[in-house]
Amino acid sequence: MPTPQEFILGEFPRTVDDRHRISIPQELVSLLLPEALLREDSGCILAKERPGCLSLWNASVWQTRTDQAVDLVKGKMRAGKLEGRLDDVQRLARLLSTRHRIVQLTDRSRLLIPEGFREFLQSEANAEVMVVGAGVCLEIWHPRAWIGYVEGHMSEFRELFDRLSN
Repeated sequence: MPTPQEFILGEFPRTVDDRHRISIPQELVSLLLPEALLREDSGCILAKERPGCLSLWNASVWQTRTDQAVDLVKGKMRAGKLEGRLDDVQRLARLLSTRHRIVQLTDRSRLLIPEGFREFLQSEANAEVMVVGAGVCLEIWHPRAWIGYVEGHMSEFRELFDRLSN
């Protein structure tokens, strides 16, 4: 599980092979899954973040965050604080149901991108993607989406950096 000193950073171009697998850089895997060095296969959570972007999480970190959030929603439902918001609760449950999947990294740090996630990533076999460290997880971006994201947010970098580091 990433600790504050294990901030996951880096930007790596990769190619999706003809079997829809990508090689995750070992230096990122060792930060995301320190236990992966001890086992042949390591479980992760692959999540749909935004069109053209998937995220890869340490399974225990993901599960803890998800369990805490779902418990909070269930508590609000029991307390009647979500009266009249059934549509929102159903939308949240639908999106949570389709948003993530347990995946395995092989001993060579390869990830098979499952059907449904390939379309969301908007990536084809033998196409380029970007693997990016996102602090607490890894992200896999379609190059056009990544460039658009960076162009849309780079001007905010200094203010964000100063706000979070002070």
